[in-house]
Formats: sequence, C-alpha cells, structure tokens
Amino acid sequence: MASCTNWAAHKLVHAWLLAALLVTLLTLSPSLSAPACGVLATVEHPVEAGRPLRLLVVGDWGRKGRYNQSRVAQQMGKVAEAMNNIDFVVSTGDNFLDDGLASVDDRAFHESFVDVYTAESLRKQWYLVLGNHDYRGDVLAQIDPALRSIDSRFFCMRSFVVKAGTVDFFFVDTTPFQLKYWTDPGEDHYDWREVAPREAYIEHLLETRRYNYLDTLGIRLNSGSATELTWKVAVGHHTMRSVSAHGDTQELLQLLLPVLKDNGVDLYINGHDHCLEHISSRDSPIQYLTSGAGSKAWRGIFQPNEDKLEFFYDGQGFMSLEVDAGLAHAVFYDIDGQALHNRSLSKSNRQHVDQAPSLVSQE
Repeated sequence: MASCTNWAAHKLVHAWLLAALLVTLLTLSPSLSAPACGVLATVEHPVEAGRPLRLLVVGDWGRKGRYNQSRVAQQMGKVAEAMNNIDFVVSTGDNFLDDGLASVDDRAFHESFVDVYTAESLRKQWYLVLGNHDYRGDVLAQIDPALRSIDSRFFCMRSFVVKAGTVDFFFVDTTPFQLKYWTDPGEDHYDWREVAPREAYIEHLLETRRYNYLDTLGIRLNSGSATELTWKVAVGHHTMRSVSAHGDTQELLQLLLPVLKDNGVDLYINGHDHCLEHISSRDSPIQYLTSGAGSKAWRGIFQPNEDKLEFFYDGQGFMSLEVDAGLAHAVFYDIDGQALHNRSLSKSNRQHVDQAPSLVSQE
C-alpha cells in the first residue's frame, strides 16, 4: 500500500474529498478530529445521557425569507421548543439560492440564515452539506470557518462525520457526482476548485479504489467504533430515490448506494427536490427521507419509481428525527406546524414497526 506521503504526491491530492477538510483543521473546534490518511474528519457531538437524540432537518431554504422560508423557520422554532431541547439541525444543502455566496462577507449569509432562524430553540449547532446551487457561488467561502465567527451555529464542510450518541451521521458532498453539472452546465457556473478534474477522480474511484471517496466512507462505516445498535445515517443533497421533479439520481444509485447497502446504512436523508418524501427500499432496509422544502416548493410533478412510496407532500415544510438505541421516529411537518406523516423504525430488526403518534402534540 502506498504511504500517505506518496498518496499526497499523487495528482489527485487536490481532489474534492480531503482538500477542504485539511484546509480548515487549524481553525475548527476542538471536537473535530483530524482525519488520518483516507479517513473523513469527525465531529464528536455530545448527547445528554439517558435521552434520545433529537434534531430537525431542512433543505433548499436560503431565499432571504421569501417563498415561505420565514414561515417554515417559525414553525421549526415551535417544534424544536415542543421537542424539549433539540441537539442540532441538519441542512440538506442549497443553503443559499440561487447562486450560493459571493464571499464570506456576502449579506445573503445574514439575510438567509442569521436573520431568519432566530428562535431561541434553533440556536443550536447546524451541520450543513453543500448543494448544487451552493456550487454556483464561491464554494470556498461557504466552507470557510470565518462564517462561524459571524454565527457559531454554522458548520459546513464538503464531507465529514458527526458522531452523536447512538447515531453516526455521514455527510456526503454529492454535487461532484452529477455528470451533467460538468458536461452540460448551460449558463450556470460551478466552482470546481479543489474538486476538478472529475475524470481523474472517477478513474481513481473506479479503478484504484484505494483512497477514493467511497472506500473512505466504507472505512468509516466499518470502523470498530460502531456497535450493533449504532444507527448509520447518510446525509447528502441529491436525491437517491424521489418521485418529484428531479427523480432518482443515477450516479448515486450506481456509485454510492452499493456502499451504503454493504455497510448497513439505515437512512439516507436528502434535499434537492423541493418537497417532503419517505420512500422504502424494496431490496434493502434503507429508508429514503427527503426534506428539501425549506422555501420554494409546489412543483406539481409526480413520477413513481421502483421502490415503495410511503409519503409524498409537494409543499413547504421540514422534518424532525428522534433516535435512541432501539427506535428512530421521523415526523414531517408543513408550514402550519401540522404533522403530515410519522413513522417509527426499529433498529433491532431494521424494518417498520407500527406507526407511532406524532413526536409533538399539535394543538
């Protein structure tokens, strides 16, 4: 096996996985572990003993409060308060629409994030992945730790791991997987710094399979730190399975899904489609949960796929997730805070159990 030094000398050292992570190590919080060669950076998020992990999930939101973003944010605050102290918020990407941030000084950071999610109950850590619209701006600005000096909640990197009690979250930067962004971007510009060339990356990914992204993820998923009852949740921007406008993402089905299946991932959570969805895999225990309805929605498109559709809502909203060692409870909410769909999932047998009541009573 080539040494880390030899690998670092390889022409792919500037590729998209570790470059952004390594650049930020010196300025990140002490809870971030520096990655060994070929291993993702890891955040240890403390969870109070004896209580489940509680979080909210929202995506495709950054529109300076417009398109009902502010209404969704208001209901997120109410639900977070009713859940009695959430641990953090997950963003599934497209954090600043339509064209990302122009710089670390871009007022859109305040107008779409700081000044919108103002509820005291939302003043928790936010873990964010990048979406394709984020890549249309200065992507290095959005992952710059300088933003955390403006608002300490904002934690955005390309790909990383968050360990929180009985749950390991694997945040995946899915935009570089999409071939059309490289070959047919139209009038859009994508900031591929520290990512290009994709061709070399894909060749390295499929042929050498040593230090590519998927094997890195596999190393982490198979690490000895995970117990049988540790939930494994992958978070990316792009849909794996979806019945809405974007539909399934073939590159992820071909390249990423086999790794998730092989390593016992329980949930894949994404945005990209501006809706709320729950889809069950027919050939594995994986559940696909879409929460990309943080602002503009109502696309009016429905296109079934091969897996089992459990729930679909074309409007705005968000999702809550509560997890302990045995059960995970997911609830989808609309902009009035009404629970539209809830489901409990069993970890011991990794299959559906009877539907549970809403995590938060609605009055």
